[in-house]
Amino acid sequence: MKSELVVDVRQEDISIALLEEGKLVSLQKESRNIAYAVGDLYLAKVKKIMPGLNAVFLDVGYEKDAFLHYLDLGPQFSTYSKYIAEAMSDKKHVPDISKFKMEPDISKQGSVGSLLQPGQQLLVQIAKEPISSKGPRLTTEISFTGRFMVLIPFGNKISISQKIKSPEEKIRLRQVMGSIKPKGFSVIVRTSAENKKVAELNHEMRTLVKCWEESISKMQRSMPPALIYEEESRMVSEIRDIFSPEFENIYVNEADAFTQIQNYISLISPEKSDIVQLYSKDTPIFDHFNITRQIKSSFGKTVSFKSGAYIIIEHTEALHVVDVNSGNRSKASADQETNALDVNLKAAEEIARQLRLRDMGGIIVIDFIDMAKAEHRQTLYEHMKTIMAKDRARHNILPLSKFGLMQITRQRVRPALDIATSETCPSCFGKGEVQASILFTDKLEEKLEYLVSHLKIKKFKMYVHPYVDAYLKKGLFSIYSKWRRSFGRGFRVIADESLTYLEYRVYGEDGKEIDLKEESDMNSSQTKNRLRQNSRGKEEN
Repeated sequence: MKSELVVDVRQEDISIALLEEGKLVSLQKESRNIAYAVGDLYLAKVKKIMPGLNAVFLDVGYEKDAFLHYLDLGPQFSTYSKYIAEAMSDKKHVPDISKFKMEPDISKQGSVGSLLQPGQQLLVQIAKEPISSKGPRLTTEISFTGRFMVLIPFGNKISISQKIKSPEEKIRLRQVMGSIKPKGFSVIVRTSAENKKVAELNHEMRTLVKCWEESISKMQRSMPPALIYEEESRMVSEIRDIFSPEFENIYVNEADAFTQIQNYISLISPEKSDIVQLYSKDTPIFDHFNITRQIKSSFGKTVSFKSGAYIIIEHTEALHVVDVNSGNRSKASADQETNALDVNLKAAEEIARQLRLRDMGGIIVIDFIDMAKAEHRQTLYEHMKTIMAKDRARHNILPLSKFGLMQITRQRVRPALDIATSETCPSCFGKGEVQASILFTDKLEEKLEYLVSHLKIKKFKMYVHPYVDAYLKKGLFSIYSKWRRSFGRGFRVIADESLTYLEYRVYGEDGKEIDLKEESDMNSSQTKNRLRQNSRGKEEN
């Protein structure tokens, strides 16, 4: 199966799309200035103890207090708290964890009130990002994730990924880790460590240990709430988690990001470093790979798939509900039972894709088309388990109930990706009255005149809706040709599928957007009068 990654780097966010045979199966969208992301370490202070919940609320600097349950303290909390207390009492040196005495594990049925008190300072890690009205969920069982392993302080265990099937390789990795792992750390060996050389594993082990030591050192110099540790590049961390040797190409549209990704791929998989390619065409990268169109068709409330069938997806605070409908299938079988099974099997494939694509988590309830035969219900259940096997998120699938409902629980660590596919009119901003669309080209011409004559910007790109682009360029003597004769050939008009019908964006030669929102709020006569006054003033001078 052909797998490709497409990375769209913009000023405000980074989007990473995973394509399988050209079909969008996963989309990760991260703000470039995101805070409280999974894996970040914070120095926090206990604010409130909730004995009824057996949990505490902490101040990590977020608008809502963060939540820490007793079970998220980790079995080695006694050792952890003693180490943190010693590190904060003597801030001149970092305690050596390999020489630190390990305390007995805490009881699983213990009380949070016996271990924590208001005002106590803790080094915590974000386990779940803020979702809806809830603050972040925390853990004190700190871990540092690398490409080949996960390093966990305050332990001495070595665990091997169950996806590594070879007994000989498991024995080799266990022996290697036993020889390079410092005392006082547990390690989980990831699937990607299979058949890797000792030097590569040792290098990453040293890097992760250094991250731990630098985090403790920074903690000693900080006052809560404070960010202690975050990964250098959110983009690289996303690629680290989804990268597979099966990838044939990774396309990225920004030079710095290209260098970061290429360096990372060269480090973890030198033989695949040439798959990273810099995309430099003017057409938006997601448009070029037909991703924008797939996003528009996949993120609505109703999602159609083969033969006229469709699913309806509804979201609530606690769960997601999916309804399967056969629609007006053109190739429906004469047998209703066979028809229902066929639709349900295809719907299961689309639902599995939607779970990954939208990163839906929590409880998912699916109302399939009713089937009378028990063997058909079992076939559907087995099919869903098979196609969900590729999903990296932890999940559990239950067989269909007597009501024909399938229940799925899926790990949720981030808010579900919800992209609005309906478009707000850029002319009326939802008020219901728009300017005459036939005058839109006049408005664009005024913008060009303003950019070229007033701002003295000669080279730029103007992105418009594909329909507008086609209208501007139609015919031998097109409007676009007339503009280039009038304003010079330093600018270009380019189609962008992500824009709405009467929306446009302008980017300078340096790739940064030129903000013309203020100008668009002014009517045509005001703009023309101001331009005339400016030109008169120049003539007088």
